Amino acid sequence: MPKDPKSFIEKITKSYAPTGPSIYLGAGILNQEIIAEAEVNISLKMMNRHGLIAGATGTGKTRTLQLIAEQLSDAGVPVFMLDVKGDLSGLNQAGQTNPKLEERGKALKKPFVPNGFPVELYSLSGKLGATMRATVTEFGPVLLGKILDLNDTQTGVLAAIFKYADDHKMAIIDLKDLKKLLSYLSEGDGAAEIKDNYGKISSSTAGTILRKIVAVEQQGLGTVFGERSFDIEDLFQKVDGQGLISLLNIADVQDQPALYSTFLLSLLAEIFYNLPEAGDLDKPKLVFFFDEAHLLFNNASKAFLEQIEQVIRLIRSKGVGVFFCTQAATDIPESVLGQLGNRVQHALRAFTPNDVDALRKTVKTYPKSDFYEIDTIITALGTGQALITVLNEKGIPTEVVATHLTPPRAVMGPMAHIDCEKLMQSSDGYKKYQEELDPESAFEILNKRISEKMDQKDDAEEMIAETKAASKRAEKSMFEQALNAPITRQIGREIVRGIFGMIIGKKPRKSTSRSLFGF
Repeated sequence: MPKDPKSFIEKITKSYAPTGPSIYLGAGILNQEIIAEAEVNISLKMMNRHGLIAGATGTGKTRTLQLIAEQLSDAGVPVFMLDVKGDLSGLNQAGQTNPKLEERGKALKKPFVPNGFPVELYSLSGKLGATMRATVTEFGPVLLGKILDLNDTQTGVLAAIFKYADDHKMAIIDLKDLKKLLSYLSEGDGAAEIKDNYGKISSSTAGTILRKIVAVEQQGLGTVFGERSFDIEDLFQKVDGQGLISLLNIADVQDQPALYSTFLLSLLAEIFYNLPEAGDLDKPKLVFFFDEAHLLFNNASKAFLEQIEQVIRLIRSKGVGVFFCTQAATDIPESVLGQLGNRVQHALRAFTPNDVDALRKTVKTYPKSDFYEIDTIITALGTGQALITVLNEKGIPTEVVATHLTPPRAVMGPMAHIDCEKLMQSSDGYKKYQEELDPESAFEILNKRISEKMDQKDDAEEMIAETKAASKRAEKSMFEQALNAPITRQIGREIVRGIFGMIIGKKPRKSTSRSLFGF
């Protein structure tokens, strides 16, 4: 296996030197030496071919996300990132130099130049940034079924409820709308209404779904559903020529992975369905970073996985790139992993049999290298180093290279609380989404419908009572003695039945008694 630095530089330069704008990741490592001339870049043109950033905890995955996001922003490309621990808000502030950063810059022959970037803070609760919401209708039954941890049968019932609401132009804005629909369609008039066209909803299934909805509300997560719904156009903004970096801070809902991972997928799906076809672009319209990606696929149903695969496969034609960040490549289903053309693999550790198995499978996903034993180098990488292969501008995988990564230029950590508050209060997005709206939706429509039916029933009963009273008064005043005759009593019973029938099904005719008794 050749270890000659000259041939290494030639091969890496040829493989990683794009002709157009690109992102600089770092320099190649050979014989444990950093070769600054062997620059490793990703062409902006290929950023919509998706990617994977993987590695054990503490190996620098988050900082790799940050350095890529910074350079995308510099190139005018908006970025969306999941901020799991709340420590990416520092992107808004220029970093400060220190001996370690200076040493890294010297090794790469690229001086460290601090810089801050435009940032918008979002959260699902509204406590850590502008509130990101979605209506239940927008979420759809499959995604909502994952959040509620429903089985296939229960998710199918949700699908029927959504179909009914769509057919009848009922918006399901929040969870109270969904609970109302579930209650209405599983009993009484609503159950009879949907039986033929949508199928019957058993009381046990309805009860299970209702309990799971209530559990979500009790955890304080109901605020995710509602209006004002998030407008995806807000993700495509630029500030002074730089792409806006939108951060979804989930530090306060970390214990609800199904919620935030599914919410991100719904956001991605909405982007997919609303953007026009873009063809081949010099740079993407948006790059979407999906941190803790393994949570998206845990216990996922077949229907759920199929939707993910479809979105990832087709969204690149809309000019959007998606990067998954997780601990191991094996966390991603093969059907999705095969679509991720750009790979940044931080160190993997082999402390347990499962670790060894994950390492073996990961090594098989990389092409053979003339410079490294992949299974050896992947466990020997230090913090801030990664094994990289990307797609060149012709769509061909590049040479695998162990890379000493360039450092981020913004603060590598969270902003101070007071600075976050100032950023939020000055944000147009925070002002836009601060107010929660409550438009007419399924809850109000069904309440109105039920109220009208009750009024009709009350009117009918009142008419029946009035008719009875009128009939008795007429009988007493006009035919008191005649009513004692057998024939007259028989006519009276027939009239009563007739009048009751008319009141139940028709508008009563007040002259009926007089015409029959007026002989």
